[in-house]
Amino acid sequence: MSDSKRSRRHFTTEQKVAILKRHMVDKVPVSDLCNEFGLQPSVFYQWQRQALENLAGAFSTPADDGPSKREKALVAKTKELEAKLAKKDHVIAEVTAEFVAAKKAHGEP
Repeated sequence: MSDSKRSRRHFTTEQKVAILKRHMVDKVPVSDLCNEFGLQPSVFYQWQRQALENLAGAFSTPADDGPSKREKALVAKTKELEAKLAKKDHVIAEVTAEFVAAKKAHGEP
């Protein structure tokens, strides 16, 4: 098969991270990694640049991004339950008032 008909290889994010980690942590030379995985050095350095540009995201906390989907759902559920509780309190107050009025009408203390 000629080079012109070779299909492009696609590395997953996990594979890219593993390759970059071998270079940065295990100190494997870029040339060895490129030979092992059939990469052009420019591709390796592009991955490295992308990783370093996005490095700040690894240190940010989810709170920096605002409330999460779960937190929003919990707030909505809390509001719903508070409204339900307020309605229940209102009904209990009405029934109690009717009960007291009925007791007084029948002459009970």
